[in-house]
Amino acid sequence: MKLRLLLFFLTFTPVLLPAQSSPQTGKPFVVEYYYKAKWGHADEFLQLFKKNHYPLLKKQVESGRMLKVWVDQPRYHTTEDGRWDYRVTIVFKDSWAANEPIDEDALKKQLWPDQAAYMKEEQRRFEILDAHWDLPIKSVELDAK
Repeated sequence: MKLRLLLFFLTFTPVLLPAQSSPQTGKPFVVEYYYKAKWGHADEFLQLFKKNHYPLLKKQVESGRMLKVWVDQPRYHTTEDGRWDYRVTIVFKDSWAANEPIDEDALKKQLWPDQAAYMKEEQRRFEILDAHWDLPIKSVELDAK
């Protein structure tokens, strides 16, 4: 049990530390979210994402917390170990906005009054995933002296 807890901590700490250790307000903060669906379920995943998650993201763009959201998919296939089906890129207003908790439950209740159906479909969206990971992005200035 202790080993599992340690592995969990070590697995997620590198992803969390950069976002929390560099609170830069005023500069956009970009995070890429990767989704790898089980074979044959990528289209179903995208359908559920567009129905049950994208409206939540759009609300956050409208509120100003996020500046932009878009989805990419690879044009060709890769090896299985490097395969992903969708990359959702979110540009947050700044790192503070990306890390500050918000009341998503209130937004979810507003957008989906039938919470039982919403929860069932969200459960299905995650059941058909093989993997999901988040990657905060830092720009590198190549022309800086």
